[in-house]
Amino acid sequence: MIIIITVLVYFLVLFVVSRITGRGATNETFYRAGRRSPWYMVAFGMIGASISGITFVSVPGMVVHSDMTYIQTCLGFILGYFTIALVLLPLYYKHNLTSIYTYLGRRLGDRSYKTGSWFFLVTKMTMASVRFYVVCIILQRFVFGAAGIPFAVTVICMVALIWLYTYRGGIKTLVWTDTFQTVCLFTAIILIFVNVADALGLTFREAVHTVANSDMSRIFVFDDWMSKQNFWKQFISGIFIVIVMTGLDQDMMQKNLTCKTLREARKDVCTYGFAFVPVNLMFLSLGVLLVTLAERQGVALPSATDDILPLFAATGNLGVPVVILFTIGMVAASFSSADSALTSLTTSYCVDIRRRYGDETLRRRTHIAMCILFVACILLFKTVNSTNVIDAIYIICSYSYGPLLGLFAFGLATRRNVNDAWTPYIAIASPLLCFAIDMLTQWLTGYKFGYELLMMNGMLTFCGLYASGIGRQNIKK
Repeated sequence: MIIIITVLVYFLVLFVVSRITGRGATNETFYRAGRRSPWYMVAFGMIGASISGITFVSVPGMVVHSDMTYIQTCLGFILGYFTIALVLLPLYYKHNLTSIYTYLGRRLGDRSYKTGSWFFLVTKMTMASVRFYVVCIILQRFVFGAAGIPFAVTVICMVALIWLYTYRGGIKTLVWTDTFQTVCLFTAIILIFVNVADALGLTFREAVHTVANSDMSRIFVFDDWMSKQNFWKQFISGIFIVIVMTGLDQDMMQKNLTCKTLREARKDVCTYGFAFVPVNLMFLSLGVLLVTLAERQGVALPSATDDILPLFAATGNLGVPVVILFTIGMVAASFSSADSALTSLTTSYCVDIRRRYGDETLRRRTHIAMCILFVACILLFKTVNSTNVIDAIYIICSYSYGPLLGLFAFGLATRRNVNDAWTPYIAIASPLLCFAIDMLTQWLTGYKFGYELLMMNGMLTFCGLYASGIGRQNIKK
């Protein structure tokens, strides 16, 4: 009961913030917050918004199979965020964009614009639903299920709560609620770290020393070019992951575009870009301590590494305070990403697909419809109830970001025109061809592509667009 009360109090705070920030809200407020957001508030809130509930439980478990090599990817993130600040943000501010996909229409044509928008809508709805489904399953298993609350009721209530604090203020509200949720997330993970160290009988300094001397503390891999953990593969992939999944993602860019000026937006992006190395280092260090604790207590590690943190934090092994902290951290991490996803989906549909920026009735109806579709997708995943299917969905979604990379890269790097009518077919064919190449490579050499697929996918889309524009007049960007 104390967990449910904690969650309700948490949402009461979010609702109060939404009532304050949602006063006099209009579509301009919902979509762009009037472009008056303080850059430092956006930067701090974006750290929490970029850490989903899955990240909260998955990253600590990474140390079991890949040590701390994920930090190599996080180092690539930094260069990726600088690329966004220096290349993409000036473009978005120059054209005064509400939806970043409007650029594709101005540069390549209407069908290219719709292709980019639909790829975002389908991918974001699927990814956000899967992420939220996994979080709901964990909370249901360890928290709400014990109170006799059915899974469907848990999902409906949580999505309804998201709607309650976003339907008025939209992105303006999220800038402030993300700040609160990031504070909750950091407080939870730091105090869980302290409690795990205490369970091991270690001071903070001794815990840091234990992590540093662990066999799982390896960060860099330079000697094995075939390994997925090779430094250059991880580092370069980190750059492109950020460019595509932040710079070319309406969900992640919408809040960055609420800053007053381009200069402030750049400071925002570069500031929180640096934060991911220490934040993920903290998550991985917690994973090392949890594995150490399991060894000392003779507890068998779960087969799924995602269950390592819930095994200790959600079952009461470390005390009720840690259960409460785990719940708050999970809710903060999952909701700070789910609420922005639903807001960006509403924005993209109204602005890109329907092209009715000022229609408040459409915006409100669309926001409700997106919430209903969100619930339906989550319950569908529960019905399927197959880890293999969920993994397959993640793989499919990772392919779908490639065409966005190819579309924007072509628009920025060339002055060529395209055959706009061919763009949807090129965008669909590129991931399929990429999948065929991956399967053939595995069959012939045994090598399986990792993050490199994103770059290959983008390159195939780029080449297809280039070929479609052969013989067509060049244009000015």
